[in-house]
Amino acid sequence: MMQKKIKNTLLLFSLCFSLQFIATPYVSAQCPMCKLSAEQNLKDGGSAGKGLNKGILYMLLTPYLVIGSIGFFWYRNRRKDIAE
Repeated sequence: MMQKKIKNTLLLFSLCFSLQFIATPYVSAQCPMCKLSAEQNLKDGGSAGKGLNKGILYMLLTPYLVIGSIGFFWYRNRRKDIAE
């Protein structure tokens, strides 16, 4: 019974997490100066600005994944201790 509840909770979390990336329009994570610099680089024929936004979003996501993983393993181990 408890395993099914955990599985359903993880499924719901995964679904919400996936929909967040699918349903959101283009997200701009750049500061105005970075955006201006990247746009100018692209206008001049450079390619440095193409991956800048994805890099910023990647760096923003990393701490959340680390903290979420630690929290998940803590929760899982804590539940084992309580069950015993």
